[in-house]
Amino acid sequence: MSAKIIDGKAVAARIRADLKTHIMRLAAKDKQPGLAVIIAGDNPSSRKYVNMKKKACAELGIYSEEHTLPEDITQTGLIRLVDDLNNNPKIDGILVQLPLPGHLNEQQVIERISPSKDVDGFHPINVGKLLIGIPGFLSCTPAGVMELIKETGIGIAGKECVVVGRSNIVGKPQAIMLLREHGTVTICHSRTPNLAEVCGRGDILIAAVGKAGLITGDMIKPGAVVIDVGTSVNSEGKLVGDVHFESAVKVAGWITPVPGGVGPMTIAMLMKNTIMSAENLQ
Repeated sequence: MSAKIIDGKAVAARIRADLKTHIMRLAAKDKQPGLAVIIAGDNPSSRKYVNMKKKACAELGIYSEEHTLPEDITQTGLIRLVDDLNNNPKIDGILVQLPLPGHLNEQQVIERISPSKDVDGFHPINVGKLLIGIPGFLSCTPAGVMELIKETGIGIAGKECVVVGRSNIVGKPQAIMLLREHGTVTICHSRTPNLAEVCGRGDILIAAVGKAGLITGDMIKPGAVVIDVGTSVNSEGKLVGDVHFESAVKVAGWITPVPGGVGPMTIAMLMKNTIMSAENLQ
């Protein structure tokens, strides 16, 4: 047995094609969606992600601005920039690339972004909307994961869903999104004593820790849908996921690769949120 590969690039391409229709409708009203990305310091991973987002904007016809700030930017200076972008009618979405330099208060910055321009879905108001089921911006990575699960044709309702990781960016919102689709959800984390046993119950298993090869084939329920969110660089300089792919692919029913799985979906959902914001702010 060998798992079917869920092609994130192909799913993301379909979503982007659909988004072009929305952009054309906005263009007919003389509106171009606008995204502002803020990056502080010179973190190589952050630079890579920002470049990918700018490229996606250019391909779709979304106006984009990059605000590159020095490593030693003050909290006051960063907040002032966010305020300016909140008040800029050309900007529909504001994204602050995380992590920020250690001396800055990330939560304060996130809360300063207008909830109506919070296309990352991190503002407490949008997180609250997710929790109680009110429409709002969904965090891009977990929203992308939901699309990949749906790609398999396997329904979430009634399934045992295991999420490994409890971050505010992926793990927690992922669990709520699965719950909204009537999955029975378990969240695992560093204090979970019987990780292998819990993972083995999952009809749908989502790994989002950032620890290379944490989930091995013997921890996976035969036929399960396995979504690998985590990324790490191994000793050979190769990008790998939280799931040990070579052993997992022999057990799972469906599996995402790293790279080429969740990553393209995160960008696609960011573009979707930006266009949704432009439509809402009309």
